[in-house]
Amino acid sequence: MMASAGAAHVLLVEDDDGMRMLVGRALRESGYRVTGCRSGAEMWPLLSGTTVDLVLLDVMLPGASGLDLLRAIRAKGSVPVIMLSARAEEADRVLGLELGADDYVAKPFGRPELLARIRAVLRRAAVAPTPAARPETLAFSGWRLDLRSRALTDPEGAAVDLSGAEYDLLLVLLEHPGRVLGREQILEMSRGRLASPSDRSVDTLVSRLRRKLEPPEGATPLIKTVRGSGYILGAKVEQI
Repeated sequence: MMASAGAAHVLLVEDDDGMRMLVGRALRESGYRVTGCRSGAEMWPLLSGTTVDLVLLDVMLPGASGLDLLRAIRAKGSVPVIMLSARAEEADRVLGLELGADDYVAKPFGRPELLARIRAVLRRAAVAPTPAARPETLAFSGWRLDLRSRALTDPEGAAVDLSGAEYDLLLVLLEHPGRVLGREQILEMSRGRLASPSDRSVDTLVSRLRRKLEPPEGATPLIKTVRGSGYILGAKVEQI
């Protein structure tokens, strides 16, 4: 199948020539436009000089690693990124997702799985608000979240550190104030950066975020548990 003029453009960063050729061929046969390169040095001119809809980024690369490149990509923008790695350890997968990857695929992978994950990430990116459509800051109960710098400040103006997963969770809650969200909804809305809901990772993450948003003694918690249903943000959110 030949890629159409409106087909999604995938930038494939893979230093193994054979793997890059096989993956590139599979994507082109499925209708995608594909540009391949071997390293971060080759990636940056392509990423800045053309419109890229998704980056397939290998972890083990010459020079800067895929994880280092992911950090730099996330500092510059929000293009979807799927990490590819022969390292299947959970710690590596979690680190990639924490740094902002939209998905993490362990090698060896089958063609159907890779294509399905690409379609899922592109679907989420298509329905996500574009940066231009978003406000610069979200304010709630005296707190402020800067969407450009991803910085959170408390009602006294002090900075509060957030991990990548904590930021994703907080943003999902702020974008749906007053709405009960179940684990599956949180996972989908956070663009799949969290682990499986079966291991209670969402509950653990909510607990971590709650501790950082702990209100004064006697005040109502900002994140409330709705037994059997999920979580709800019990605060009014203002866009600034």
